[in-house]
Amino acid sequence: MKKTILSALVIIAIISCKTDIQVDSQAKKDAQEFLDVYTHTFQKLSYASAEAEWAANTHIVEGDTINAYNVQKTGEAYATFTGSKEVIEKTRGFLEKKDQLDLVQTRQLESILYSAANNPETVSNLVKQRIAAETAQNAALFSHDFKVDGKSVSTGDIDAVLRESNNEAERLKNWEASKEVGKNLKDGLENLVDLRNKTVQALGYDDYFSYQVSDYGMNRGEMMTEMKKMVQEVWPLYRELHTWARYNLADKYNAEVPDYLPAHWLPNRWGQDWSALVDVEGLDIDAALKDKDPEWIVKEGEDFFVSIGFDPLPKSFYEKSSMYPAPEGANYKKNNHASAWHMNLENDLRCLMSVEPTADYYETIHHELGHIYYYQAYTNPDVPPLLRGGANRGYHEAIGSLLGLAAMQKPFLASKGLVDENAKVDEIQKLLKEALSNIVFLPFAAGVMSDFENSLYAKNLPKEEYNKKWWELSKKYQGMVPPNERGEEYCDAASKTHINNDAAQYYDYAISYILLFQFHDHISKNILKQDPHATNYFGSKEVGDFLKGILSQGANCDWNELLKESLGNGMSAKPMLEYFAPLNEYLTEQNKGRTHTLPETI
Repeated sequence: MKKTILSALVIIAIISCKTDIQVDSQAKKDAQEFLDVYTHTFQKLSYASAEAEWAANTHIVEGDTINAYNVQKTGEAYATFTGSKEVIEKTRGFLEKKDQLDLVQTRQLESILYSAANNPETVSNLVKQRIAAETAQNAALFSHDFKVDGKSVSTGDIDAVLRESNNEAERLKNWEASKEVGKNLKDGLENLVDLRNKTVQALGYDDYFSYQVSDYGMNRGEMMTEMKKMVQEVWPLYRELHTWARYNLADKYNAEVPDYLPAHWLPNRWGQDWSALVDVEGLDIDAALKDKDPEWIVKEGEDFFVSIGFDPLPKSFYEKSSMYPAPEGANYKKNNHASAWHMNLENDLRCLMSVEPTADYYETIHHELGHIYYYQAYTNPDVPPLLRGGANRGYHEAIGSLLGLAAMQKPFLASKGLVDENAKVDEIQKLLKEALSNIVFLPFAAGVMSDFENSLYAKNLPKEEYNKKWWELSKKYQGMVPPNERGEEYCDAASKTHINNDAAQYYDYAISYILLFQFHDHISKNILKQDPHATNYFGSKEVGDFLKGILSQGANCDWNELLKESLGNGMSAKPMLEYFAPLNEYLTEQNKGRTHTLPETI
């Protein structure tokens, strides 16, 4: 009976998304002919651009200009086509008759116009300058030689020290080394802000931040209101976590309890994830994985998705992906930031990672394959290539994070033999570890990053105040301060990859964290009938059917309507807050007699 009801719900969601007045008009036929021709060229050019970007991210050689040249040229060809006057004029003409078109046709035309705004031919020189500037910024970011005590180190080496070292001096050296990259990116960032703003202003957007936000059907003010609301909702728990961390870390480093957390005390370069502060007895996944081959980790991720009803990954995925660290002694570097790529909007699916046999990567592979299977699900005849994207950008991250969360819960890990099912686990410590990741992230994503980029693009923040603003926001939202004075010779914000090459979109991640707990809550309670804190998705075809019902729609539907149809309500932090509710009593007890330095409200 459960399966029948679930299938019916999925069918209803699909029908609701696609129901449209059947129109048979000349305008509809003309629009479809235009869409078919545009799509053919769009796929060819976007594929060429993606291949150039792939090479530039997987084979970085100091002094080599070939990759940068290819990125620039393919990017220019893509921009010239998508932003052409002819495309803009024809698209606007068809949209004037949208009452005679199908809903899916209208959505495709709107996506064309949105893409055009990023590359309008009317300011083609600006577009070329921006592409060249973005290429140069990426090259400077990814080719930076991080050094500690004069010795070259990787970002992975730095991250390991910040996660594991108890030596405060060593931590400080590595944290400072991680920020050196920002010095050489500051001028480039200023230039990019100007070029990005001017590019989209040519088609009527106020600024680049407003342009990116419009993809959600929202304006800048509405998005910032939503971000503020998210921070306010998690603030009481975050305030307790902040107090707990201040006292525990002061004890660890034998120091006075600070009012604000020194950045180098935290186990993440940007203070966005503190989960490494807690080890949960009975869940030592690193120990279980230490002798595993990295390829085994990848296959585990695929096995998870196949078990819930998805198809195996195509052979080309393994042939074309770059899954593992560059070999020792290699004469090139690669971008170590994990990412999933839908190269041609068809069947060329790839991951860029540096997988190692650790718990972090075990979670990350499930996250990144969540993106890959999202791509695979909406690559179907009902979703045209121009709408082969998430229902909104946050959906993609939500699905990835959802599967990452599911892969780290004890019943699932026990079923895979990675933890002892009879091992006693301190559930509060487990919940604390999860909160130090999920709750701690929101003030950074919805607060620091979103506020900073809003200031960059919409409020004309001068370059001479970049670092000052970054640390003002870090103190306000995270209660975190630099270990020493950080003047304007630095640009610590630019050490964050997204500031440079995924600009004005970090609220995507904040939204995704809210959505992932909504999806997880629904799956746990309504499909699996399990405690959300202890689930096992593995082998559940009903879970797979539910996910496919959402993923296979791509961007055919309005994201909010799809959410309501799938879950029965719109976006809400309630499931997230309910999930962590048991932690409040524990932290209140732990923090008795301690001074809270963050305000009660923000």
